[in-house]
This record gives sequence, C-alpha cells and structure tokens, in this order.
Amino acid sequence: QVQLVESGGGSVQPGGSLRLSCAASTSIVSFYAMNWYRQAPGKQRELVATITRVGTTTYANSVKGRFTISRDVGKNTVYLQMNSLKAEDTAVYYCNPNPSDYWGQGTQVTVSS
Repeated sequence: QVQLVESGGGSVQPGGSLRLSCAASTSIVSFYAMNWYRQAPGKQRELVATITRVGTTTYANSVKGRFTISRDVGKNTVYLQMNSLKAEDTAVYYCNPNPSDYWGQGTQVTVSS
C-alpha cells in the first residue's frame, strides 16, 4: 500500500509563488512516472504536469512556463514549483503515480487578491 502526502498549499495573491510537495511512503517515485493533477470546484480533475522515470517533463498548456515539476528520489518526493500564479490556478492539487489508483488527500491552493 502506497501513501501519498501532499503539502505546501496555501493562499497567495496573483503573481505569487508556492512549492507543493508530495511525499510517498515507498520508493515509487523512482519507478513510476509521477503526475500532478488539480481539481477546481465544479470542474473535472485536470492533469497539470508529469515527470517520467527518466526525468522527462510535460505540462498542460495553461501552466507551461510557470510551473516546474521535479523529484528527489532519495526523499521519495515530487515537487511542483508554481510561479506567476493566477486566480484560475485555484484548486486542490493531487499527486499520482502513473499508472496507479493511488491518491493523497490533496493540498488546497487559493489565488486571490
């Protein structure tokens, strides 16, 4: 059983930055691609960023150039650096090993003036 714990969310003003962390209870970060998803109220869950086993990264068009996904395999942790935040980035953010049905509790990000 894999446990995922997301943290680092909070409330920031537009243009601000946050760094999210996703700590895994096993070394799954080393062996799986890792995704960050987000879900805003009343909307479907959206794939935001992916890092593959070999470190290749991909991003949703809406966050490209503003968000950066990375990982520390020694710490079994994946990060999402979010810069130039916008109101439309407001959502609960989740990490997810791909492919798997493992999900954490999520961390809330609120961008508001």
